[in-house]
Amino acid sequence: MLALLAATFVLVAGRSSSAPGQEAQATRFVCTSIPLDADPTCPVPAMPIQVGSSQEQDLRATVMQLRETILQQKETLSNQKETIKELTGKLSRCESSQMEAKNKGSRRKLFDRTHGKDTMGDLPRDHSKVVDHLGRTIQTLKDRLGSLEQQTRPDLSNQAFPSDLREQLQRKLGDLENQLLNKVSELEDEKYLLLNETAAHRYKTESVLNALHERITELEKESSGFKSPDDFKVSLPLQTNYLYAKIKKSLPEMYAFTVCMWIRSRLSPSIGTPFSYAVTGQSNEIVLIDWGKNSIELLINDKVTQLPIDINDGMWHHICITWTTRDGMWEAYQDGQLRGTGENLAPWHPIKAGGVLILGQEQDAVGGRFDATQAFVGELSHFNIWDRILASEVIRSIANCSANLAGNIIPWIDNNVDAFGGATKLPLETCQERLVSS
Repeated sequence: MLALLAATFVLVAGRSSSAPGQEAQATRFVCTSIPLDADPTCPVPAMPIQVGSSQEQDLRATVMQLRETILQQKETLSNQKETIKELTGKLSRCESSQMEAKNKGSRRKLFDRTHGKDTMGDLPRDHSKVVDHLGRTIQTLKDRLGSLEQQTRPDLSNQAFPSDLREQLQRKLGDLENQLLNKVSELEDEKYLLLNETAAHRYKTESVLNALHERITELEKESSGFKSPDDFKVSLPLQTNYLYAKIKKSLPEMYAFTVCMWIRSRLSPSIGTPFSYAVTGQSNEIVLIDWGKNSIELLINDKVTQLPIDINDGMWHHICITWTTRDGMWEAYQDGQLRGTGENLAPWHPIKAGGVLILGQEQDAVGGRFDATQAFVGELSHFNIWDRILASEVIRSIANCSANLAGNIIPWIDNNVDAFGGATKLPLETCQERLVSS
């Protein structure tokens, strides 16, 4: 049965006959099946099977369409790369602007002494402008991203577009879109952080400037009417137990000192107490006093010596007193001239630190318990203390107005002296005017 149904495949090949002088036409090979008992010879030449022209044209058209589509997609991808590059550049510039704003904000130093002025207007750059710029840039990126999706996205639904290339483009566009959205989100977060940081910085700056304004106002009030910080005098017009001036600084431990001052007494014959220094356990650590029928006395650690100076004539005088713990030696100068020396005044006793220094009153307790009969009435100025003994030439130059030397321990400075009970700080006559009145 199988033998009856079997067929033999015979390949019939050849060239078609042609007329003499003509070139033989090309032929095609065709395979066909014949029964086993049939004659395999072909009495009739096999006819060539030609491909229809319409089918070939369709194939060519399809190939051209695919080629043109691929070229279009390449051009679209090139345009997308340029657009993405442009957007990436904008993002980089935004990040650079934000970092520059932060760096500039940390280097700002502000100071303004004018009352009623908006101090924040002096800032070299307003952070709000940076924040607004970031907001506009973020919105621009969002708009460009939407335009990119609408204008440059290829038609991936075209069936003629290769599926693998279509999927690859979709993935790339998705990744780029996610990157742009992440950048936009980061910029928005940084925008809010910058807003908070700007507000905190403004509040802190305003607080510092307000404090500076208050301090400047206080200093201006204190120095009002004085040509320089030491160009003033303390006036003590009444003999009371509540009118005095206080030196804000205290003394350190000292083994020698020089005290100099300009003084004009309004009392006679005694002048009272030009100054006193009291410490815990000893109210008479250093005292210069003249009361009753006694001469001017210098007390150190409650030990006393009389000084050969006379300044109760109502005129300006310059006095200096030196002392050293070594053998308790002392010197007294009036108007630049040495008036007397001595020794054995509280020898080997160091001046104690941390006490209270009062002008115009004698202290019976640290900082208080004044006695009106011992009060000084007059003017004091240029009260300076050094922790060493000044040479006589230096003292003479200070007294004759050829030098103005401030004390290295207690200098005569406006903001270092407080007046109480009616004592006042007034402008001081020039040094030459004081010499004329002496």
